Amino acid sequence: MEFWKGPMGELSFNADPSPWFKGRRVFVTGHTGFTGAWLCHWLLTAGAQVHGYALAPPTDQDLNLFANSGLNDRMVSVIGDIRDRNALNAAMAEAEPEVVFHLAAQALVRLSTRKPEETYETNVIGTLNVLRAAQAAGAAYAVNITSDKAYENNEWVWGYRENDRLGGHDIYSSSKSCADILARAFWLSFCQEDGAMRLATCRAGNVIGGGDWAEDRLVADIARAYRRGETVVIRRPEAVRPWQHILECVRGYLRAATALADGRLNGGAVNFGPGPENAAPVGELTRRMFAAFGDGKLKLEICPESSTVHEANLLRLDITRARVELGWSPVLDFAETVDMTARFYKSLIVAPGRARDLLEADIAAYSAKLGT
Repeated sequence: MEFWKGPMGELSFNADPSPWFKGRRVFVTGHTGFTGAWLCHWLLTAGAQVHGYALAPPTDQDLNLFANSGLNDRMVSVIGDIRDRNALNAAMAEAEPEVVFHLAAQALVRLSTRKPEETYETNVIGTLNVLRAAQAAGAAYAVNITSDKAYENNEWVWGYRENDRLGGHDIYSSSKSCADILARAFWLSFCQEDGAMRLATCRAGNVIGGGDWAEDRLVADIARAYRRGETVVIRRPEAVRPWQHILECVRGYLRAATALADGRLNGGAVNFGPGPENAAPVGELTRRMFAAFGDGKLKLEICPESSTVHEANLLRLDITRARVELGWSPVLDFAETVDMTARFYKSLIVAPGRARDLLEADIAAYSAKLGT
């Protein structure tokens, strides 16, 4: 195990944060979604008592991870909307959590332009509802998940730091900026007394991994095309993204919670992103996914963007704070990220009933790369 002297004293580097959660009561919003399912499974593997609150899994996702991995039988799952304050308060009070992870959101850019009111109600007012409910329930630590798209993107070649300007060219991005600002204001307004809830915001983006079936997401589109024998359509093959495996950012969220507990993080934000070697054009990721699937029947069509929806060409995060203050850095390179993702999808498509086994196998393999 590597130790080094950070600005706040000796720190273990890239340690597995999950053992800290053994026996702890944890509340996760958005647990029926892609990231939520991975997070809940890792927490359960660590021995946490997990409660979830989220919308029901989409009816058009027959391979939804939550539904197919048996999470409903291993945790307390409440189906509800974070805009419903009474239902949320009741679920939080019943759970009496020590730690709250807030993931629930309307997370699709294109959908946000069709449903701007719902996007803001969910991502902004919903976040306020979660923070108020967590505080009322006596939670000690709350981790608010926003997005790298919360930054005002100037298409810089260098990564955005946590103190860079927030903004947003589209409804989704601006709603996440608002949620980020709201969380900071909530902490300043209500969390300053001794013993008050500790709060941090995590920003990540371009997260890929097995089991994401959301619309208008490249890897999910490729997996659907592989399953159905359809053509993959991409809009902007030259756009560069810093691709990150789901387990990297989930470990970051777990580490953020433990950092709140050990006093290294409170009231601020922290970026979790891949190294510069994982930044690649959309076209390159598509080619590598095709190769990883190993199916010559997959076909590609490039359809230039005709929509007025703004999409960034380049957006990177500076992860210096995560490295220096939390001892977190990515451990998967681009090839490993793509291979793990494709392998999971291929196995899930063939045998949906093995979803839990696939989650356990990937978490175990990933954890083996970490220290203790």
